[in-house]
Amino acid sequence: MKQPIKFTVNEETHELLVRPEQTLLDILRHELRLMGTKKGCDTGDCGACTVLLDGTAVNSCLVLAIEVNGRQVKTIEGLADGLELHPIQKSFVEHGAIQCGFCTPGMILTAKALLDENPSPTENEIKHAMSGNLCRCTGYTKIIDAVKAVGKEKTGEVS
Repeated sequence: MKQPIKFTVNEETHELLVRPEQTLLDILRHELRLMGTKKGCDTGDCGACTVLLDGTAVNSCLVLAIEVNGRQVKTIEGLADGLELHPIQKSFVEHGAIQCGFCTPGMILTAKALLDENPSPTENEIKHAMSGNLCRCTGYTKIIDAVKAVGKEKTGEVS
C-alpha cells in the first residue's frame, strides 16, 4: 500500500505516493529523475548515493522514502547557483579531483556537510569525514586537496 509523503528537494516541494520499501535513492532517480545521485553498492558502503538530508550527509540507499516526509533534501543538482558552480564543485575541478565522475556527487555533498559543520577542517578530519565515500579511479589526494582548499578559502588563508 502506497503512502503519501511531502518533502523538499533542492528547494522544490514534492508530494508523492511511495511504497514502504522504496528508498530515497529510488524516488530521486526514478520518480524525480535526478540522476546525479548514483546507485553504487546499494548497501551504504560506497557513498555514491550521498545526499544531504536536513543538512546531514546520508546514504540515500539506506533511507526509506517515508522517512523524508516533511524534510529537506539537497542533491548535487541543487548545489550550484544557476550556472555558477558551488565553491566545492569549482575546487574539485581546479584540483583535478574528478576522474570518471561516478563518485563525485557523493564526495562533493559529503565535503559540503563537513565544511558547513567545520569551515576549516584538518587533513585528518577531512579523511575521517570522507571515509564513507569510495573512488575507484584515484588515490584520494586530489580530493582531500580540493576540500582543504575550500576550507582555507573560508578562513581567509590562501592556498
